[in-house]
Amino acid sequence: MPWLYVAPATLLFTALMLFPMVTVLRYSLMDGAIAKKDSSFVGIRNYLEVVADPIFWQAAAQTLYFTVVSVIFHLVIGLAFAQLLNSDRVDPAIRGVLRVLFILPWLYTAVIIAIIWRLLLDPNGVVNSVLMTLHIIDFKVEWFSSPGTALQAVTFANIWAGYPLYMVSLLAALQGISKELYEAAELDGANSIQSFVHITVPQLMPVIVSIALLDFIWTLQVFPLVWMTTGGGPIHATEMLSTYTYKLAFSSYKFSLASASAVLILAMSMSVTLVYIKYQKAR
Repeated sequence: MPWLYVAPATLLFTALMLFPMVTVLRYSLMDGAIAKKDSSFVGIRNYLEVVADPIFWQAAAQTLYFTVVSVIFHLVIGLAFAQLLNSDRVDPAIRGVLRVLFILPWLYTAVIIAIIWRLLLDPNGVVNSVLMTLHIIDFKVEWFSSPGTALQAVTFANIWAGYPLYMVSLLAALQGISKELYEAAELDGANSIQSFVHITVPQLMPVIVSIALLDFIWTLQVFPLVWMTTGGGPIHATEMLSTYTYKLAFSSYKFSLASASAVLILAMSMSVTLVYIKYQKAR
């Protein structure tokens, strides 16, 4: 009877996840997978070719930068807004309005977010107009078209899109901290900073670590936002592992190399996933 209960989920997992993963792994060990009828087994040759490509390492470095910076700022902004929404010093009516405003980025799809930021960061867009009015810049910056600013612009858009998850999770955790702890700390002479460091942060640490590891895994594989804003350009300035793999498959039609790249990304993601699972088991 227990096997019958888990059978539907097991069949779905096998059909939608396990079978495609095994198929991609098989393609990565073949020459001319899909493109050739008589593709042959070549072992790890595709992996060696991908690893030898300098664009792969550029994409890996930019993906790591994009992921780490996004996770850090997601945490900082999400915690700051959660603290604001949990504060008794802010009027309840204002807090209600801020909740709606702060949660908005979470409601948009990646395509909508990409369109919004392409319009805002257009050379003739709002951002340039405001910065020029404030005399911060004296020329129209092409944020997504310049190799010097494209990666930072995409990262900023991803930070804006992702902080609400942290905010909601940390706000729930903040509301679960007993006020008696803060009252006891106040009686002991602790100021607000000391209470934050010695009470708030330790109480939030399980939630912070869990959500940061999950966010790292998700951000490592971000594709729609990057593809819809820059497409990995200009001159590979925003090339991520996901866009690199997509181009190998559907621009160059090198499905074997794309499969090898996809397996490498899977290995990276699973290494972080193992850390997450071990952390959860330790808790």
